[in-house]
Amino acid sequence: MKKKFLALAMSMVLAAAALTGCGSAARTETSEITTEAATEATTADATVADATTADATASDATTLDASATDAVEATVVGNGEVRVGALKGPTTMGLVDLMSQTEEDANAAYTFTMSSQPTDIVSGIASGKLDIALVPANLASTLWNKTKGGVSVIDVNTLGVLYCVTGDDSIKSVADLDGKTILSTGQGASPEYVLNYLLEKNGVNATVEFKSDATEVAAALATDPTQIAVLPQPFVTVAEGKNDALHTAFSLTDEWAKVSDSQLLTGVTVVRNDFLAENKAAVDPFLADHASSVEAVNGDAEAASKLIAQYGIIEKAPIAQKALPQCNIVCITGEEMKADLSAYLQVLYDADPSSVGGSLPDDAFYYAQ
Repeated sequence: MKKKFLALAMSMVLAAAALTGCGSAARTETSEITTEAATEATTADATVADATTADATASDATTLDASATDAVEATVVGNGEVRVGALKGPTTMGLVDLMSQTEEDANAAYTFTMSSQPTDIVSGIASGKLDIALVPANLASTLWNKTKGGVSVIDVNTLGVLYCVTGDDSIKSVADLDGKTILSTGQGASPEYVLNYLLEKNGVNATVEFKSDATEVAAALATDPTQIAVLPQPFVTVAEGKNDALHTAFSLTDEWAKVSDSQLLTGVTVVRNDFLAENKAAVDPFLADHASSVEAVNGDAEAASKLIAQYGIIEKAPIAQKALPQCNIVCITGEEMKADLSAYLQVLYDADPSSVGGSLPDDAFYYAQ
């Protein structure tokens, strides 16, 4: 399967090189997967969740670790044989207890690599340098399409992290948005499709005004807190911390549950099928360890927030502690995972097939222990 990954990437890079007259051997292995599959992460769920680090400006450096160094260097923990990659954001928060244990145990099974760049994680999976990765949910589907079924999803690690934030006390649910203007990010990507789905299901006619990133939305709220906006955590926590006039009106995850039999998702965990075929005995223990880590993180937000800050996921522990309960960190596997993820991907596919890579994954995409 690895040869298929590389052959697919090679063919696309050679075609691009013929048109542009440039290119390098170092990029040929993973360029097609990296540039095409990661684009959706950068513009869609990455905005919602994990690449919020990339959205942060200097003025919001207290929100996330968004320094220039962090943008190009990865955080590596452990030296085990199972190589796990993750983006610095909510989908990685559930791993911090396991990462801490790994750091303390020289014989631990895992090596964790965290990056603020979706392309780093995508290229790691495509080239075989990573075995398991925590990625935005729709990116998992895009990877499945681009690698011709070369990855499987093993768990859902994060439910929805989108919230409606405003100083308008009359807004308490999606139904109250009728006739209103809503500020949001992610035009032509998952945030737009999720919001449109909820508006349609509630019979609401509203105007959505899109901004380039979450910091721009937060800045607009700071100027006029009576405006209505959709923001991801931890930007919600930071915005409300800077302006007492703002509050969370409702969770889009809760509103999704009112109109759907599934759950709103943000992140999932995938495994390379080549690795899975040869190392199932390592994948199942990882799932158990991931579940235990999630339980520990959700059970002690204060301790978890210190680790979240330590690993540079969110720079300041107090912000992490406030945001953590609203980040909906989970470890959902099996049939529940399949039901929730397939329903979520169907909504995205109905809105725009390209948002999930062009087609919906088949049943083999969903790992059953």
